[in-house]
Amino acid sequence: MGATRTKLTRGQAVILSAAALPMIAVGAFGGAGTYSNIVEEFNRAATAIGVVAAGEGVTLVLALVMVGVTMLGQAAPTPVRLGLWVAPIAAGLTGVVVADDFTEAVVYGMTPLAMSAAAEGLGFLARRVVVYTTGVDMEAQRRNAATMQRLAFHQARAAKHPDKRVKWWSERASWRLARRVGHGDAQLGHSLVEVQREQLTRGAGAALADMYALPATVAETATEAPVKHSATEVLRRRFADMDPADAIRIAHDAHPDAPPAELASMLITYGVIVDAVQVALVLYGAPQNVTVERDRDDDADDAHHDAPQVGAGVDANKTKAILEAAAALGPDVTSSDVADRVKRINGITVKPNYVRTTLSREAKKAKPARRPMEGGYA
Repeated sequence: MGATRTKLTRGQAVILSAAALPMIAVGAFGGAGTYSNIVEEFNRAATAIGVVAAGEGVTLVLALVMVGVTMLGQAAPTPVRLGLWVAPIAAGLTGVVVADDFTEAVVYGMTPLAMSAAAEGLGFLARRVVVYTTGVDMEAQRRNAATMQRLAFHQARAAKHPDKRVKWWSERASWRLARRVGHGDAQLGHSLVEVQREQLTRGAGAALADMYALPATVAETATEAPVKHSATEVLRRRFADMDPADAIRIAHDAHPDAPPAELASMLITYGVIVDAVQVALVLYGAPQNVTVERDRDDDADDAHHDAPQVGAGVDANKTKAILEAAAALGPDVTSSDVADRVKRINGITVKPNYVRTTLSREAKKAKPARRPMEGGYA
């Protein structure tokens, strides 16, 4: 059960034995009196023995059963507890019924109570001895468990039941049951006293410390072992105060061959939430624009006709798309139709003015150039 066992001292055993002897004597006298009364009424000894056994004897048996289950660490069943009340009452009523007049009814009704009280007293004393030696009061625990079960039920019903009257009744029943929680539980009382004693001790210590201008709490003399942190924890704290771009560059310096996806996964383990695209942008950045400075036209030689043209990639694509659209639409097409087709087919936005200029320039290129000595005479 987890409780400490306590042995009875010699003095306690002697006193309890001395207290049990009068109980046994009173029970014996009560049983003898009941036996004599029944024999007087029925003139049959067997009937008298049966009445004594059914009344006072049942009480004694139930008391012994309750002692036995208590020694086994179990709560007494409900029929046993009820029988300890019903059996003495039944024995007393039997004496009242068999009496011839009122005086005999009073005497016959009181006589069985002697043996019943003796049986109850012996049973109670034995249970207290068991509780003292084992430190566990199963009856108190049973009562507290039943009280807590009823308290939980009434609290739930007071909070969730749809009927307001039922909620009102359960709320008040909960307060009534709360007064009975822990009643008769020696362990609970001892624990509460210990808690209260500890609080009083701390309060008195704080008051004395304040009175004598001493610190309220005294530092522990034992030095605590230094807290060890893993490398991951240290890096997490450092990266938390760092710009993510700087963290990406540090990780790249440590692992220059790792791709952006691997670097992003590595940084996530240290608390830096980035993806592969962000890592690539930080490491490689946007494409750089290259500016080429050309010489003046009058300073440079004529370029060869098939020399590569710097910076003409986009215009060449536009020109090609415009020419293809004009060829597909026919000779009578307008510049607006060509611009629409280029935007729809090639995804390039051009203005009609640009289309007209391009077509005009290409038409001039298509005309053959005049060669020397091929003209007529004036």
